Amino acid sequence: MSDGEKGRPPREGSVPRALGAPVVVVMLAMVVLVGGCTSSRHSSTGRPGTAATAVKAENARSGTPDWQIRHKGAEHEIEGYADHVSVQPGGSFRLFVSTTTSGFTAEAFRMGWYGGAEARRVWRSGQVAGTRQAAPRIDRTTRTVSAPWRPSLTVPTSGWPAGSYLIRLTAASGAQRYVPVTVRSPDASGRVVVLNATTTWQAYNMWGGYDLYKGPSGGETDRAHAVSFDRPYDGTGASKFMLYEQPAIALAEKLGVPLAYATDNDLHADPRLLDGARGLLTLGHDEYWSSAMRQRATQARDRGVNIAFLGANAVNRHIRFGGTPLGADRLVICYKDSTADPMSRTNPAETTQDWRLPPKPRPESDIIGIQYMCFPAEGAFTVYEPDFWLFRGTGVRAGTRFPGVVGPEADAVNRAGPTPSTLEVVARSPITCGNGPATANASYYTTRSGAGVFATGTMRWVCAMRGRACGHGVNDAGRAFTTQVTGTLVRAMAAGPLGRTHPSRPNSKQLASAPG
Repeated sequence: MSDGEKGRPPREGSVPRALGAPVVVVMLAMVVLVGGCTSSRHSSTGRPGTAATAVKAENARSGTPDWQIRHKGAEHEIEGYADHVSVQPGGSFRLFVSTTTSGFTAEAFRMGWYGGAEARRVWRSGQVAGTRQAAPRIDRTTRTVSAPWRPSLTVPTSGWPAGSYLIRLTAASGAQRYVPVTVRSPDASGRVVVLNATTTWQAYNMWGGYDLYKGPSGGETDRAHAVSFDRPYDGTGASKFMLYEQPAIALAEKLGVPLAYATDNDLHADPRLLDGARGLLTLGHDEYWSSAMRQRATQARDRGVNIAFLGANAVNRHIRFGGTPLGADRLVICYKDSTADPMSRTNPAETTQDWRLPPKPRPESDIIGIQYMCFPAEGAFTVYEPDFWLFRGTGVRAGTRFPGVVGPEADAVNRAGPTPSTLEVVARSPITCGNGPATANASYYTTRSGAGVFATGTMRWVCAMRGRACGHGVNDAGRAFTTQVTGTLVRAMAAGPLGRTHPSRPNSKQLASAPG
């Protein structure tokens, strides 16, 4: 696999310049609660009916159409990060903000459906004095970038329902950036868990000049070996979330099914995160997984918890977590080479390279069903099993094509294994892979526990739910198809183990000798 510019949108700006000496001003903003922000949290009783009612009631509230960034402004005009990737409802987190202007305000938006507004503002700060904070700090051993900043304000979450949030920072000049924060659910019982792919967001974060793919040279030779959450995200501050996750979250909330929210960091840290859950929903690009993450997802599947991979290239990179001055599990470690990883001398099973590679190969097809195959990929999602239960009612036939839906990365059946014996291949999509032809797959399998695991095999699935706005030739038919299939899937996952009502029909062995 080539690291390069794999799967990333065009870069905005360049390596941050020095931000100047910090002004020793730490100001707690006056908390101004927006009307209606005291809505009920998801119930912790574990009753799915109660949880579904809470989701429906939350999304019946008036949304806030003005939640998107209106003016990005110049590089470093306003940017920030939080000292928690996620908090439980009622907890608090600190924002670390740097701005070249005299001050800023912060607003918290819960992402959902809200009658099509897709967000609701639950909190806003008063005016906070602006500070141009310190320049990035770079660890020369691992090339890890951090922002050694002073906290700007503390944000309470009293009354905030669990969910995915965007904190919008607005500078005195009008420039804006996001800071993503998840308010995680205290209990997943009876719910479908929406997993924010925080480790992958961070892996591709070039703020400060380094990510896990490249460094200032523009190549791989000086890339980072570890990346820190103690820094802002590049671009708008939430580019990966907006591209690969937000459309699916809006749909799931619109459906009104019982939902819970968590992050990759939470799946790693909490062995009981998936206890009692009905399903686990990973979204468009969830590439970087630790051993604990994979173990907990696999164990949940084996207890009957459904899993859906609405993307491609998932569970491809093996990572470890480390701590930073702001807390545990705020460092994502990935050398991408077992021989370069110091862990090779003490615990080779925990070295950080692709999961499928030595010294202890564990291909991701064991849990996903299919696995990463191609970048750059481009092609039409092509139906192979038109009577597959998720495709019913969509009007598709064998060979129905949805242009542009496959890309920029794609998965396929792992012919070398391990492949679940019950794997059903439901799409076989001829694509262009680099300069040559290939075939991408979507798949489904069920287990003895009753769990069902669906994988779209394309990173563009969630984006395609935006239709023509996704670009790449995606059209209204592609939008309707991906939206309807996803809606059917999420409803069924919330009802219980998929295998009890929709057992898979294995066909991967008969396809093993097929061309492509």
